[in-house]
Amino acid sequence: MADYIWFEGTPLPNLQNNKEILEEFLPEFVIRDENIIIESYPKSGTNWLIEIVCLIQNKGNPELIQSVPIWQRSPWIETKIGHQTLINNEGQQLISSHLPFHLFPKTFFSSKAKMIYVIRNPRDVLVSGYYYWSKTKFAKNPESLTTYFEWFLKGNGTTGDWKNHFTVAQAEAFDKVFQEKMAGFPPGLFPWE
Repeated sequence: MADYIWFEGTPLPNLQNNKEILEEFLPEFVIRDENIIIESYPKSGTNWLIEIVCLIQNKGNPELIQSVPIWQRSPWIETKIGHQTLINNEGQQLISSHLPFHLFPKTFFSSKAKMIYVIRNPRDVLVSGYYYWSKTKFAKNPESLTTYFEWFLKGNGTTGDWKNHFTVAQAEAFDKVFQEKMAGFPPGLFPWE
């Protein structure tokens, strides 16, 4: 996995990420109350959601999404380009990340910022990830779907493994809140009923 940098036990694509930024910038980065964070495992539909949120914020007017690149409208907090955009634009409201939740800036937990966590079926993430990473130069290219599947299960894909993107405690807290919020839906709709 030489095409990755390792940050606190998590592999990240070497081309997009910078270890110094992750070590120095993230711990000091202040998440503001007005921030909206879109957090996800790679290839889970993050860019689609950025487009949707931008359209909602602009009352359906597509002018912004047609004139400003996506990485400027919602910079990735862990990337070189995102770091510069966030430093140069303190009023930035929408932020994106593929970092596992436990690596996200700690100031989020004391803010009133909103986070949208995108979850996609792992089979779809696997296939989409394989085709994406086999055609880019952002990270080590998998030789086959079988190889990528093994990386995916071991957590050697980008940003660690899919099933542990949340910590156990965070996953349990998420499940509890999700069950409470969905309690009024028809019986049998969710597996815990």
